[in-house]
Amino acid sequence: MDLKDQLKNLFPDHIEKDEPKEIVNNTIWLQDDPIICKYEKRKGKPITILEGYNGADKDFKQLAKELKKTLSVGGGIKGDNIIIQGDFRDKIMEILKQKGFKVKRVGG
Repeated sequence: MDLKDQLKNLFPDHIEKDEPKEIVNNTIWLQDDPIICKYEKRKGKPITILEGYNGADKDFKQLAKELKKTLSVGGGIKGDNIIIQGDFRDKIMEILKQKGFKVKRVGG
């Protein structure tokens, strides 16, 4: 007799609820034009800039949040650009390609 059977014997009136289904990762609107990934230095510190995303603002903020969380770095949104602290072009491009985006690397 396993644990579920024992619980049914103790609580015969209990109705077992269906286990919550796993929520599929929120889909982000994909676009035809590539996202441009470039590198700059501001005040002597390296940053990675993503520009060219033309989806909804909600998806834009969600994408920025996921990138920052995955890379464990700071950053933010300024205008139509996502700014990530540090030079993470290769990692960001790989993450975006896995999500289904087209990415274009600009600069060295």
